[in-house]
Amino acid sequence: MTALAAIGAEEVRQLRERSGAGIMDCKRALTETGGNLDLAMDWLREKGLASAAKKAGRVASEGAVVAYVHGGGRLGVLLELNCETDFVALTPEFQALGRDLAMQVAAANPRWARREDVPAAAVEHERAVLTRQALAEGKPERIVQQMVEGRLKKFYAENCLLDQPYIKDDSKTVGQLVQEAIARFGENIVPRRFARFVRGEASEPVDGEAQA
Repeated sequence: MTALAAIGAEEVRQLRERSGAGIMDCKRALTETGGNLDLAMDWLREKGLASAAKKAGRVASEGAVVAYVHGGGRLGVLLELNCETDFVALTPEFQALGRDLAMQVAAANPRWARREDVPAAAVEHERAVLTRQALAEGKPERIVQQMVEGRLKKFYAENCLLDQPYIKDDSKTVGQLVQEAIARFGENIVPRRFARFVRGEASEPVDGEAQA
């Protein structure tokens, strides 16, 4: 079996173009199949991941608002999770996914649903701060930009729901969890928005909204 580190970017790119699957899923498929593109494609198809990316572009206007309350009413989350049909929205599996995502918001306190929802001004502010930090550490200017982009990934992982490590299995991100759900349900699944309330604290504006 090929080690993950030995899987090249070109192989990942080719598999991603053929399958429409995510980068990490393509890396995993290539690792599991010794770097063989055809076998990796079969692996993705068997897992239902090859078509998940295509489904992710479809409109999701059904779904449910899920509530999660923790600590005897000390903390609560409301989360809107969308799908394409009422049939899926009413299944216990979909409701369980919504509860898991609401628990994620309660535990990890993201500010936005995904990277695209982060205001450009917030990204530029964070980039400026990280740049000054890197320069203050005495890093050569030629590698500062690379360092900043790497540290921005940590910013997204802390603040964007889909980039966060999943609290029940930190070997995957919430985004990967949602992609698996898309493959399983056969419909686009979108965590659209959420609100987190802590007893005794002023609530913040809801900025965790995502587009379909």
